[in-house]
Amino acid sequence: MGIYLNPDNDGFRRAVRSEIYVDKTGLIALTNKYLDTEQQFICVSRPRRFGKSMALGMLAAYYSCGCDSRKLFGGMEIESDPTFEENLNQYEVIYLNMQHFLISAKDQSVTEYLEQKVVEEIRRVYGNLFSERETILAVILGEIYAVTGRKFVFLIDEWDCVMRERQESEGLQKQYLDFLRNLLKDQPYVALAYMTGILPVKKYGQHSALNMFWEFSMIDQSFFEKYTGFTETEVQELCERYAMDFAEAGSWYDGYQFTKYRHIYNPKSVVEAMHRRRFSNYWTSTETYDALKIYMDMDFDGLREDIVQMLGGERIRVNTQSFQNDMRNFRIKDDVLTLLIHLGYLAYDAEREEAFIPNREIVREFENAMSVGGWQEIMRILRASEKLLEDTLSGREESVAKGLERAHMEVASILTYHDENSLACAIGLAYYSARKDYRMIREMPAGDGFADIVFLPLPFCKKPAFVVELKYNKSAEAAIRQIKDRRYVQALAGYSGEILLVGIGYDKEKGSKVHRCKIERMIN
Repeated sequence: MGIYLNPDNDGFRRAVRSEIYVDKTGLIALTNKYLDTEQQFICVSRPRRFGKSMALGMLAAYYSCGCDSRKLFGGMEIESDPTFEENLNQYEVIYLNMQHFLISAKDQSVTEYLEQKVVEEIRRVYGNLFSERETILAVILGEIYAVTGRKFVFLIDEWDCVMRERQESEGLQKQYLDFLRNLLKDQPYVALAYMTGILPVKKYGQHSALNMFWEFSMIDQSFFEKYTGFTETEVQELCERYAMDFAEAGSWYDGYQFTKYRHIYNPKSVVEAMHRRRFSNYWTSTETYDALKIYMDMDFDGLREDIVQMLGGERIRVNTQSFQNDMRNFRIKDDVLTLLIHLGYLAYDAEREEAFIPNREIVREFENAMSVGGWQEIMRILRASEKLLEDTLSGREESVAKGLERAHMEVASILTYHDENSLACAIGLAYYSARKDYRMIREMPAGDGFADIVFLPLPFCKKPAFVVELKYNKSAEAAIRQIKDRRYVQALAGYSGEILLVGIGYDKEKGSKVHRCKIERMIN
């Protein structure tokens, strides 16, 4: 057993022995499927603290011939898979945590330091199979394979740390990519290469050196969706076990969605919430909000407007194809938004090619980033939202009208367009504080009704549901009639209790924005 060559199973053993362990060993059946095939190169990128290192520890424990892991996998999903016995502890494993090499290399080249440390360890085991003068890792592995016929499984953690932490060093980045290409591409000793990071493989012109990798990112996890975070079923079981409210867990940590699994939860935050018996910001607390603010404040036309719309509950269409998979080369706003998807600050609907803020935890992080300056108009709306909600639930029509008017004026000062989307955005922001107790359901604009939004109380909330409809050049009473005539309350199917109908009339023709409000109550 070694550090880099054939590590033991201690890392995975610690995970399994933890109070909360969610069985993700089904991932091994997938990697077994691609062993020694044209798809043997796999790059899985996810946000920080989404279980990437745990997955690598699990794969190391399974494949490494340096340990006996049979008992460790007893009773787990992979044990019943037909390939379990065939590949268990049958491979030479090389485990590389690139973050450790980057930190330890200091003034030395990262790749030179890596080769030095890994070759030292390999030499202790296979030193009789290659020359003492040989120092190139790829050459040494090739000679070992030629003599023994044994293939290697490469597990690479934090593969992209050079791109993230040495953003200005293009020479270092190219050298690093060339090193990985030489180590892995077209090498007969490779049975599997599975690497993880936050970013997908770097696009670098002719240095798109790692084009043999099959990529699975937050844009499209494909076969790996189930292993990206916690599924709805897994979180529900944890909530039952720890007597925590499942709906509130979804409000805080759900929102990442893919093609098959439409509800993926942040695993770090869920585990913390279960341990502490309290919902709060756990994932975002591991990194300063300044990291998000840097990208929010980038000067790209339309970026600020898109962020405002998403804060208001909207979804934004994003072209993810131009992104260069680094944190430096941004050409258009879509590049910034794509990076925020990879970092986990935005979720992405691949079918509609739309980005959105996934949950309450991330909304809070945007709020923190805005609070330090540059977003005063939006912060004024958010701070006033608690009073607006209170006024709405209490039926104070005049106060509600004034509150929405102020929010509408603030949003209009930011957005370059003034249509139904800007009105919907204004209402979404104005009722920002409602999100802690409500699920906001956006309806499509119809006729001359521009912003019908349903607020459905979460199961733990004892407040009434309410529907908001805004109409221009018509009365608040007309807005109420439209809610009834078009049966917007049908969006509340399954809900029983009091419903508030909130009609807002907006006089578009007058010089100043004039809003009127009418609130009615009904029982569903």
